[in-house]
Amino acid sequence: MLSLCLAAFAGLLLMLAPGAGAKVKVLKSEKLDSRLTELTLSTPNVDGPTGVRVLLPAGYGSSSRNYPVLYLLHGAFDDFRSWTDKGDTEALTADLPLIVVMPDTGIRDGYTDWDNGGAGGPPAWETYHIKELIPFIDRRFRTRADRAGRAVAGLSMGGYGAMIYAAKHPDLFTAAAAFSGAVNLTNPLLLAIGTPTARGEYAAHKLRFESDNPLSLAENLGGIYLTLRTGDGTSGGPLDPAGGFDIVESVVHASSVALHDRLDQLGIGHVWEDYGPGDHSWPYWQRDLKKTLPGLMKRFRAHTPAPDRITYKSADLSYGAYGWSVNVKRRAGEFSTLAGAGKAGFRIIGSGRATVRTAPLFRQCRRFAVSIRDAAGRREVIRHTGKTRRLEVKVNLGPANRYEQFTPEDEAAGHRSRTAKVAFRLLGRDRCGPKTRTQ
Repeated sequence: MLSLCLAAFAGLLLMLAPGAGAKVKVLKSEKLDSRLTELTLSTPNVDGPTGVRVLLPAGYGSSSRNYPVLYLLHGAFDDFRSWTDKGDTEALTADLPLIVVMPDTGIRDGYTDWDNGGAGGPPAWETYHIKELIPFIDRRFRTRADRAGRAVAGLSMGGYGAMIYAAKHPDLFTAAAAFSGAVNLTNPLLLAIGTPTARGEYAAHKLRFESDNPLSLAENLGGIYLTLRTGDGTSGGPLDPAGGFDIVESVVHASSVALHDRLDQLGIGHVWEDYGPGDHSWPYWQRDLKKTLPGLMKRFRAHTPAPDRITYKSADLSYGAYGWSVNVKRRAGEFSTLAGAGKAGFRIIGSGRATVRTAPLFRQCRRFAVSIRDAAGRREVIRHTGKTRRLEVKVNLGPANRYEQFTPEDEAAGHRSRTAKVAFRLLGRDRCGPKTRTQ
């Protein structure tokens, strides 16, 4: 029950963030049939108008219920119309109590905020999709506007989008699926077809790429219902047109296998289908969606709560998930990981200094003994939840690394990370002060 409340709290924060979704303006709304509507939107995060198709369940107009939402993402050189025009999505969802949202992300290097030589977006696709489009959809339609009622799936580049959005925002999605997904951004062939405008040159910006890579953030995917489906690009598949070896499917197959193996290594359960011979084409993605929908609907019906203990990895100086927040002070860019975070305590990995604030896990006005083991040694301090129901702890992760992670200078110096361990022990009730104390 507590986990469910935390997931709802995280979703509420998204909805209540200043200006969440407010910058999106509707330029045009066209009803294509009884279920399908096409919206043309404007946002400062995208150059020019951007489209989105919304597929409503049958009987939506005569019902008052709220429906789960599947964000269905297109691949490279397609657009927001592709899943309905080429993927038969309308027929596949005809009998399902489900809203399907199909946004645009451009023809290549989608689902990320472009670097543009350090100038930033537009396009800022991730900011638009996560901070603007989701709240906009939740306001405009009768959605189940919480984590347990929201999933994301996609094909090829859209499979990448589904997994990176789930990895970066695990408190927003209960499920994620990738069909022939480009889920290892640093695969050499995927690097070769990317544009430097999006993330810069890989050799000079490895941390930028790794921090935008589902494979590198796989530990963040714990507690999400995951599905990976892929062919291997060899000829002879049951849905292949006439043709031979498909290099694109071969590349995404290698990426999918890498993520599958990493999830297995981490002990994160997932649906895995390597169907062997098959090319990079719509007949397979249509079949993948058809196979995946029953599992998604079962997940929606279960109202699965967020995990009790979470792990979250990020290269940002300030990051968080599920109501937890971390602020790091260090000299250079690198990954930091909040691990095993829950009511009993947490671990944090990195360098420099970090301030960790828990989710609102505890009762108000409680006093805790906090055991800290970090670069400064072992100690026990007293902390108070106050009225926030949170604890705040500062830890020492040792000398900060001098150079950005993955650079030649960092490798020559020898990158160092230290793990700090923190445990909580309830002492009893306390008088509520105005703020939580920190050391």
